[in-house]
Amino acid sequence: MPAKVQDHHSRGFIVPVGGAEEKESNPIILRRFVDVSGGAQARIAVIPTASRLEDTGTRYEGIFGELGVASVRSLDFKRREDSTNAEWLAFLRDEATGIFLTGGNQLRISTILGGTDVARAIRSANARGVTVGGTSAGAAILSEHMIAFGKSGSTPRAGMVSLAPGFGLTNRVVIDQHFRQRDRIGRLLSALAFNPFAVGVGLDEDTAAFIDGDDVIEVVGSGSITILDASMLEHSSMGSVRDGESICMTGIKLHVLPGGGKFDLHSRVAEPPPGCLD
Repeated sequence: MPAKVQDHHSRGFIVPVGGAEEKESNPIILRRFVDVSGGAQARIAVIPTASRLEDTGTRYEGIFGELGVASVRSLDFKRREDSTNAEWLAFLRDEATGIFLTGGNQLRISTILGGTDVARAIRSANARGVTVGGTSAGAAILSEHMIAFGKSGSTPRAGMVSLAPGFGLTNRVVIDQHFRQRDRIGRLLSALAFNPFAVGVGLDEDTAAFIDGDDVIEVVGSGSITILDASMLEHSSMGSVRDGESICMTGIKLHVLPGGGKFDLHSRVAEPPPGCLD
């Protein structure tokens, strides 16, 4: 569950990124991440646990360093026993103004860090105002209900998606990444058939959802975000279909929002980008 926000505090931004974000020529997403994490005074913790590549953490250290942050550290939690590293925990708890989880395999993050002091420190940090974001696998882990894996395709089918517990920074969304590029609308719909309370957020590559403390999403990046709102779901056959069969779902609202678009997770109201209103 999300950590309780104390009186006189505001929750920090939650920033899931759809993967393959631009890192060199015009890193608009990462630059915005730095801005909401403190700008030139930002102290960024990079967690490359999802990746098996040895240089992932150092690469992001270099990227954030070039964006002018005050400091950046890669906290390379490779095994569950690493989660007790007192120095790294102290950086998360007392120093970091932004925490960024890299891509890779979200089940590596959940099996190595799920239920540890690191996961609790990340939730607590966000509740007191620290920005927490991640790309690809690092995006999937942020919500309470995480898509662990699933199949591509446009039609939702029973058995198409498997869910696992995420870090639980928010319970209002279910996140899927590489969305349009890997044809994942079917599996996100399948996930919502299990849990119609949440809003499905399908992130294209090089596209991010900046979710502020009031639970308003702003879209940043070169692609779009697909919002699937099942709050007015009229019928779902999830409880009766057999594995592999199509799921019947009626009454779902769909929004496609490019950069500058917004969506309020409380009112379930979408707002087009300013340029679309002319």
